[in-house]
Amino acid sequence: MGISLGNRYIVCQYSENIASFGLFINSNPLEYSVPLFLLQLIVISLTTHIIEFCLRPLGQSSIVAQILGGVLYGPSLLGHEAIIGSTIFPARSILTLETAAVFGVMFLFFAIGIKCDAQTMIRPGRQAATIGIISMFVTISFTVLFSIILKAHVHMDDSLASALPYLAASQGLSAFPNIACLLSELKLSSSDLGQLALSSSLLCDVLGMAFVAVLLGVVQSSSDPVKSMLSLSSTFVFLLAMVFVVGPIVRRIVKTIPAGKTLANRYVFFCFMGTLMTGFITEMIGQHFVLGPLVFGLLVPDGQPLGAPIIAKLDYPVGKFLYPTFLTTSGLKTNFFKIEPRSLLIVVLLIIFGSLAKIGAVVLSAHLFNMNFRDSVVVGLMMNARGVCELILYNLLRDGGFLSDQEFALSVASVVAVTAVITPLIKLLYDPSKRHVPLRRRTFQHMKLDAELRILVCIKNQDNVPSMVNLLEASDATEQSPIAVIAVLLVELVGRATPMLVAHQSTRTLQPTNSRSGQIINALRQYELCNERCVTIQSFSAISHLHTTHDDICRVALDQNATIVILPFHKHWEIDGSIGSENRAIQNMNIKVLEKAPCSVGILVDRGILTGSLSILNNLSIYRVGVIYIGGPDDAESLCYGARMARHNNVTLTVIRYLLFGCDTARERKQDNNLIDEVRQANMENPNFVYQEQVVRDGVGLAASLRGLDIGFNLLIVGRNHPASQILMGLGTWSECPELGVVGDILASVDFGGTASVLVVQQQRLQGDLIKNRMMRAVVNSHESVHDSTVGGGAAAAATSDYDTRWEIAVDRDRT
Repeated sequence: MGISLGNRYIVCQYSENIASFGLFINSNPLEYSVPLFLLQLIVISLTTHIIEFCLRPLGQSSIVAQILGGVLYGPSLLGHEAIIGSTIFPARSILTLETAAVFGVMFLFFAIGIKCDAQTMIRPGRQAATIGIISMFVTISFTVLFSIILKAHVHMDDSLASALPYLAASQGLSAFPNIACLLSELKLSSSDLGQLALSSSLLCDVLGMAFVAVLLGVVQSSSDPVKSMLSLSSTFVFLLAMVFVVGPIVRRIVKTIPAGKTLANRYVFFCFMGTLMTGFITEMIGQHFVLGPLVFGLLVPDGQPLGAPIIAKLDYPVGKFLYPTFLTTSGLKTNFFKIEPRSLLIVVLLIIFGSLAKIGAVVLSAHLFNMNFRDSVVVGLMMNARGVCELILYNLLRDGGFLSDQEFALSVASVVAVTAVITPLIKLLYDPSKRHVPLRRRTFQHMKLDAELRILVCIKNQDNVPSMVNLLEASDATEQSPIAVIAVLLVELVGRATPMLVAHQSTRTLQPTNSRSGQIINALRQYELCNERCVTIQSFSAISHLHTTHDDICRVALDQNATIVILPFHKHWEIDGSIGSENRAIQNMNIKVLEKAPCSVGILVDRGILTGSLSILNNLSIYRVGVIYIGGPDDAESLCYGARMARHNNVTLTVIRYLLFGCDTARERKQDNNLIDEVRQANMENPNFVYQEQVVRDGVGLAASLRGLDIGFNLLIVGRNHPASQILMGLGTWSECPELGVVGDILASVDFGGTASVLVVQQQRLQGDLIKNRMMRAVVNSHESVHDSTVGGGAAAAATSDYDTRWEIAVDRDRT
C-alpha cells in the first residue's frame, strides 16, 4: 500500500509479505520481499557482469558497467516497461534494496580503511603532498568560480542554478577508493605514476573527509546553527575517541592473535560488530554512516594477522554483490528523461572545465619536480577517477534537497562519462613496461671481463632458498669479479590497497627474527658472510598483487643494473618426487617478466628437496653442473653462465652439445662453433670441465637422450628458445610450460624422473631480436683473458687438438 505525498511515496509493508509460500498455493512470490530481493540480486549481478564483459574490449572500468546496469533497469530504459518497473523493481522494493546496499557500502569502506596506509595519509611525501593540495584547491577554486560565471551569464532553471556550485565543488575531490579501484583494474597500482597518484589522493581524502563532515553538519542541521555546531563538535570528539581509545584496544587485540593460524571467529565478530557500531554512532551524531567504518578500518593494522584475513572474508560477498548493488541503486534513481538539453550542455561544460582544471593543476605542480609533461598528464587523468565516493555525495545532496532528479541524473551521467573517457586514455598514454628499456646489453655473453655480476633473485618461499644459495655460490664470486645479489621477496598483496616496494636495511650481521622474510634475509646474509669482500646483498620486499609483481621486478632490475633475473618455478616438488602444489599466478608472472625484462632471465626449477639441498658453502661438496647446448642466443647465454661457474673450485661443468645427424655444421653453425671453441680454450687446464657431443636424428632421439641425464647432475642449464632448430621438430606440441621452452619443459616434467634442478635461461631481448634472431659475439669470462679475442673457423679447428679437455662424442646408435 502506498500513500502519495507530492512526488514521494510512503510504502507500507506488512509482516506477512516478507516470505512467500510458493507458486503452488496461488501466491505470486514476487509480491513478497524476500524472493523479490533475491531475484533483484540475481538480475543485478548477471547484468553487470554481462555488461562488463561486453565493455572490456573497449577498455572500460567495472564501475561503468555497474552503474549502467542500474540505468538499464531504471526509468530511463527498461523501467518504463511494466514487467521491469512494476514487477522486478517496484517502488515498494527500493527501500529493501537500498538497505542492503548500505551494508555493502559500510563494509566496503571498512575494508578500504584497512587497506589504506594511515601514516601516508597524515605524512605523505613532499611531491605527493604538493600535487594533492594544489590539484584539489586549484580545481575547486577555478571550477566554483566558473559555475558562478555560468550562473551570471547563462540562462538556466532555478534548480540547476542552486545545484551548480555543489557540482562544481565535487570536481575537486580525488578519492583514494576510486583511484585505487581503477588502477587495480588497469594493473597500474605498482607503477611509478600509479603510486604517485595513490599517495596524492590519500592526502586529498583527509581534506575531502573534513569537507564532507562540515557539509553534512550543515546539511543535516541547516535550520539551526547550534545543532550544526553540536554535530561538528561531536564528530571531533568521536574521532579523538577512536584514535586514543579504540586504537590502543585494537593494537592490544592484534598482539593476542597467534601467528600462522586461522583467524578465530571472535576476532571476525569484533571487526564486524565494530563496523556496525561505528556506523550507528556516526549516524547518531549527524554524519554519514560510512565515516565510522572508514575510521575504524584505518585503526586495524593491514596484512597479517588481522587485516588480510578480514579482507579475504569480505572481498567476494561485499565486492561482487553488495557493493555493486549500491551502484545499481544509483542507476535505478537516474531518469535521463528529466534532463533538459540546455542543462545538459551547461553541466557538460562544467565537467570538462573541472577535469581540465585538475589536469592543469597536476601538470603545474608536477613541473616543480621536473616531471615530464606526458607523465603529469597521466597522473592528472588518474586523479580524475570517479566512483563510489562521488555517488555517495550525490545521493546525500539529493536526499538533502540540494539536487533535483535532473541534477542527480546529470551527476550520475558525469561519473560514467568521465570514467569512460579517462580509462582508455590512461591505457593509451601510459605503459610501464616500455620504461624497462636499458641503455646497454645486460647479459653474461656481453659482460666485460671480471666485471661485477649483478644477480636479481626472486624468492617466494623459504623452500627455494637452499637451491638459490647454491646457485649463487656456484656463480663464483671473487674479489676480481664480485657478485651483487639483489633479493626480491615476493609478498602477495592482501589486506591493503597500495602496493609497496620495501628496501630492507643492509647489515652484515644476522638478526634474530621469526618472520618468514627475516629468515630468508638471514639465509642470504649467511651466504654474504661466507664470502666477505666478494658478495654484497641488498634485499627488497615487493608487496603487490601477483598479476602486477612483474612491474616491480622489472623496475628493480632496471634500477639496480641487474645482469640476470632468477625467477622461481610455479610448481613445487614433494619429497617423493611428485608435484605438491602449483601456483598459476607465479607462472603468469614469469611469462610477463620474460616478455618485459631489461636483462637476461632465468627460471629455476628447484628439485633441491629430492637431494637434500646439499650446500657447497662449506667448500666440501661437489656441485655438478651440466649445460645443454643446441644453438641460438639463449643457449649462448646459458653456456657463458656455465663457463663462469666452471671457475669455481667445487663445480664440475659438463657441456653437452646436440648435433643433428647429417647436418652441415661447418657453415650453418659457425657462430656456435666459435663460441664453444672459446669456452673450451678458456678451460684448457681445468680438470673439472668436460665437453661432449651427442648426435641425434630427430626430436625423439633428443628426448630419449635428455631423459638419460637424470643421474650425475645437481643443476642442468639450458636455453629457453632454439630458433629454427630442426632437432626440436615435433616436440613443441607436447609442451606444458611454454615459459620453459621445449627442452626446459622436458627436463622439468615429472616424467623426466631426475633429481637435478633446472635453470632455463633467456638472453636479454632487444627490439628486433625476435625478427633478426642474431647471436652477438661472445664474451667469455675465464682465468685467462680471452675477452674480445678473434677466433676464426680454421684457427679454431687447428687449436682443437691442443685442448687439454675431455671431449666425448656419442651417436644415437639405436636409430641408425
